[in-house]
Amino acid sequence: MEERQECCHKTKERSQKEYKDLVNRLSRIEGQVRGIRKMVDNDAYCPDILIQVSAVNAALNSFNKVLLANHIRTCVSEDIRAGKEDTVDELVATLQKLMR
Repeated sequence: MEERQECCHKTKERSQKEYKDLVNRLSRIEGQVRGIRKMVDNDAYCPDILIQVSAVNAALNSFNKVLLANHIRTCVSEDIRAGKEDTVDELVATLQKLMR
């Protein structure tokens, strides 16, 4: 008989408020990206497009800050209280990837 390995992807149940906030932020970012696409389609001036791209980058960074703060306040702190020390290593690795 073939041995199956279980997938080990973690999930996170979010409060309705947290979920709604994250989705609203992403919807605004999607709208900004669609706006940039229209600017390219309409041959907008390069610096104008670059400014809008910078605004999208700032919005994504803000999204990351909110998500990271929520993660630390919930998942990380709960795991540490439960004695799961590898969570700190995971957090450090995540921060290193974010700071590239």
